[in-house]
Amino acid sequence: ISVLFLTLLLLFLALFPGAFSCCMKISDDISKGILRRVERFEIQKAGGLCHLEAVILHMKGRKFCVNPWNREVEKIMKKMKHKIHRRKSHIRKQRRTRRTREKEQKQ
Repeated sequence: ISVLFLTLLLLFLALFPGAFSCCMKISDDISKGILRRVERFEIQKAGGLCHLEAVILHMKGRKFCVNPWNREVEKIMKKMKHKIHRRKSHIRKQRRTRRTREKEQKQ
């Protein structure tokens, strides 16, 4: 019986890998110290295996599930998206310049 249970458990984990990473509770208040140390975030949608809408804040091996409608959380998400966007466009400009220089040298 235990072998059957273990087999079913492994099958379930293989088919639904996100089943145990859902937030079951969310926090409405979060300290500014935690918000300053956030490395990245994920948005959890309500539906499927997860039943709550939440923002999952990741920082050095820890996760915090917070209310997505919290103003401080919305600010940090916008700030992080803006940083990522700026960083990508900056890299693209450098690549274009380098390629342009290489083309000019060949001509």
